[in-house]
Amino acid sequence: MPDGTVKQINPFTGNEVWAVPGRASKPSQFGRGNGAPEPEPIGDIDRLAVCSFCEKRYFETSPEKSRWVFRENRWSELPELPAAEYFNSVAEFRRVANLFEIVTLDYWKKNYGYVLPKHELERMQAYLGSPIGHKHLEDVVAYKRSYIKDPQGNAITNEEELLRFSEPFFGGCHELITARQHYRPDGGTERDLVSSGVLNGEEHYYYFRITVDAIRAIIERNRYVRYVSVFQNWLREAGASFDHLHKQLVGIDEWGASISRQVKMLKEDPNVFNEYGANFAAMYNLIFAENEYAMALVGIGHRFPTIEIFSKSVHDRPYEHSLEELRGMSDLVHACHAATGAEISCNEEWYYSPVDAVVKMPWHVLIKWRINVTAGFEGGTSIYINPMTPHEMRDRIVPRLYALRDAGIIAPIRIAEECRIEPNPLKYVMSS
Repeated sequence: MPDGTVKQINPFTGNEVWAVPGRASKPSQFGRGNGAPEPEPIGDIDRLAVCSFCEKRYFETSPEKSRWVFRENRWSELPELPAAEYFNSVAEFRRVANLFEIVTLDYWKKNYGYVLPKHELERMQAYLGSPIGHKHLEDVVAYKRSYIKDPQGNAITNEEELLRFSEPFFGGCHELITARQHYRPDGGTERDLVSSGVLNGEEHYYYFRITVDAIRAIIERNRYVRYVSVFQNWLREAGASFDHLHKQLVGIDEWGASISRQVKMLKEDPNVFNEYGANFAAMYNLIFAENEYAMALVGIGHRFPTIEIFSKSVHDRPYEHSLEELRGMSDLVHACHAATGAEISCNEEWYYSPVDAVVKMPWHVLIKWRINVTAGFEGGTSIYINPMTPHEMRDRIVPRLYALRDAGIIAPIRIAEECRIEPNPLKYVMSS
């Protein structure tokens, strides 16, 4: 519009969004540092035991499914550790069941007749057979029951009951990937948290890799799962229970409205993600970073300022990507998080082809900056106000990427004018 307002329709969701000039300068728009009180010093606390996800409090989560460790300058995976071995190594990343499931084990049992696979039942029995494992499960079950105020009380009265309440930790389909550190080693205040962008590139790659492995494991464990939702809520303003870096995965028995809408569009036009995503972004100079395997652009028509990272691979599901392709996606997502900054609350959301879809969509990751709050105007009109125009967001990110690359903090990606813009760069269509 002549006054500078940018009106947008998201082609994949139908959301109508206006970016109004001056909204980006509204107080408290950019994280905790703008108009927020001065952060409290960390003080004399044990930085390895700040919350239940920290490395000195392993027994406050459910039993481990897997962990990645870095020892003798080498990464390795330690799957299904016995409880007695938890403190024999330091986990850089851990995969555990969420104590408070969104889609519960009872949901799968009562609606589909789901039973735990034999391997998981045997693993649970072995874990219970260890005195340390038995005590761990008793404590975790009691904590969970106290939190949900179970009318039957918190105490476990017999082994059969303990077995029943422990089943979701082994056969459920809501998992967490937790990172090692809570605060930065050089941090002095409570804002100096370890975010995705604070990880180095190698750490972020293994954070991605254990997440991708978890998608595959959930699908293999439960044949009724049609899609695994993957997301990351960074900071409480984005819905995080802990200000400690972690991803969540939830197996569900349907695609959800967003994926269903995109699948419908793909049936009508298999190249739609090139046409309305990459090609459209190229026409308006919204592609701001890329490497051989992925590209990053500013999304249009989102309620929040949003970065979109697309895989260029012919493979459409994360767990079908080669390790090189996975690293390429990880490097670009890591760079975007680093450019965003740890102080900005954001959601990371993954999208890809459902396991039972016959059409293909490219794996893409959205990073949504939660710097604005939906208010009465939006609710009354279904027109959402985004505080930044797409070009304002691009111009905010690009200088940060150059500085981060020059400092060697992110991978040597191509930025802004360096990007090799070509028509239809997303090759997922070749596998359709």
